[in-house]
Amino acid sequence: MTRKLTALICCVAMSTAYGGSYTVDLSHPIPTFAPMEDDAMKPDLSKPYLDSKPIPTFGQQAVFTLSQFPVGDGHFDTGVLVLAEHHGTHMDTPGHFVNNEASQEQAGQPVGERKLAHNITSDDLIGTAVVIDISNRVASELAKNGGKPSADVSVTDFSDGSPNVVSADDINAVADQLADGVWLVLNLGWSRFFFDGTDFTNDPYINGFNHPGMNKEAVDTLIDIMEKKKIRIGGIIADNIGIDSGQSAKGDDDKWTNSWHAHVRLLQRGIAFVENATNLDKVAMAKSCTIVVGAPKHVRGTGGPSRVLGICES
Repeated sequence: MTRKLTALICCVAMSTAYGGSYTVDLSHPIPTFAPMEDDAMKPDLSKPYLDSKPIPTFGQQAVFTLSQFPVGDGHFDTGVLVLAEHHGTHMDTPGHFVNNEASQEQAGQPVGERKLAHNITSDDLIGTAVVIDISNRVASELAKNGGKPSADVSVTDFSDGSPNVVSADDINAVADQLADGVWLVLNLGWSRFFFDGTDFTNDPYINGFNHPGMNKEAVDTLIDIMEKKKIRIGGIIADNIGIDSGQSAKGDDDKWTNSWHAHVRLLQRGIAFVENATNLDKVAMAKSCTIVVGAPKHVRGTGGPSRVLGICES
């Protein structure tokens, strides 16, 4: 057991004894569906388990094939799960994005040497939370449209130049807290829209790529701070489809030119992401929190659906 994990367990045990700590589940449940009759690898959306409803995703919905193993006193339920790596609340490993020669930077690690899922260590998955909370700014912008997001920036504006995204000023405001291994938590107040629709393109959660996140200047400022302080944060968590703002994710045109700025610049530096988180407001309200990312350890994995916890002090 690593020294870092040992210290965490000791700290939690002491805090629990005095009634000062609590855990927060930062993960959305993943809906599951029985397989198609003619293809066990594809979901039949007309056959959901329990109250499952399709959610926005870059891959298909999760397929769950349930079977029984009978014994004398009853039976075991056991299932086979077909699940996209970047579905639901999930981690992006540093190896998720492979830079081309033009976007690979001298300061970054060489292509092919960034950690994949089986290379991620326990220390990589644990870190102190440093919170940037812009949820009030986001809520104020949404209030202009009755609390609902609109893909039209003239109605609700989450463009990179608006005050409704994580900016360079927000990064500078927490610069003193940034250190090796901390996890930057971006509370955007956006997870409330996670189950509002089923179509990736038109869902209010994606909102036509008009959603809050880190703008390009925020990403560049974070890198400048890390280089000046000679540190590397452990990861970034956000309650949206990605770490980037919608405009930064979409890029300049329909060919994804200059897109996904945070992914292009930060993953190559060995920084992991957790996307589609929830309950980040509870982390923001806490006196302090430690983030624990329960990620799968499959060989050659680029990420994976994750159970993410905040162990917090009130």
